[in-house]
Parts: sequence; structure tokens; C-alpha cells
Amino acid sequence: MSKPKFIDDREKLEKLAPVLKAPLKRQVFVCTGKSCKAVGSEEVKAAFARELEGRGIRQGKETKGRNPMGEVVLTECSSVGFCTIGPAVLVYPEGTWYAQVTPEDVPELVEKHIEKGEIVERLALLELPTSG
Repeated sequence: MSKPKFIDDREKLEKLAPVLKAPLKRQVFVCTGKSCKAVGSEEVKAAFARELEGRGIRQGKETKGRNPMGEVVLTECSSVGFCTIGPAVLVYPEGTWYAQVTPEDVPELVEKHIEKGEIVERLALLELPTSG
């Protein structure tokens, strides 16, 4: 295995990873592990993609229908820890865990939590304590 090349030139880093300049506010993790996938998490992730891209707030390449200066990163992950009551979604920086999320819930989650910072209590399973 070759050693990764360390890049210390900030301009070069920003060109290779434009996310460094984006005004990120939130990251949404959607579990697509085995248990969550069995109850529709792929559809939930697709609904988040459509909703975030439709509102122009999903960070990413324009060629993929995203916004390089978007405020939200959508991330697929293998587990957020409670797949038996999935589909599971975790929103940072608040550390809010949502359970049993359906594609129909996604517009409400984006409008209320992602855009306005309001927890959607009917789906919220746990809120991690924040410091300071």
C-alpha cells in the first residue's frame, strides 16, 4: 500500500474538496444497513436527496444536481445504532436520532429540523446532550 500524499497547500485542498468552503449547518446520516434497508431506508435516503436538492441546500457537485455552497451534507451509513426500529436517521450537530422514518416524513424533517432547527418530536428517539 502506498503512503497517501499530504497536501499542505490550502488553495489546492479547496480545489480538490470544495466542501471546505461550504457554509455547512447540518449533516444527515441515513442508515442503509441490512435491517434498515429491509424496511425502506433506501427510499428514505432517496427522498432526502430529492428534497434537499429541490431546495438547493444539499452540498455537492453541480453536475450531480447539488449545490457546492449547500448547507447540508447527506451521508449514507451502515448503522446509527438502532436498526431494529428503522429506518434510522441521525441529524448533526444537534445529535438527534429519528426512528421509523418514512419517505413521507422527509419533507417535514427537512422543513422543520434542517431548515428551522425544530426537532420533529413524533419521530425523535433521542437527543444527545450538547456541551456549552
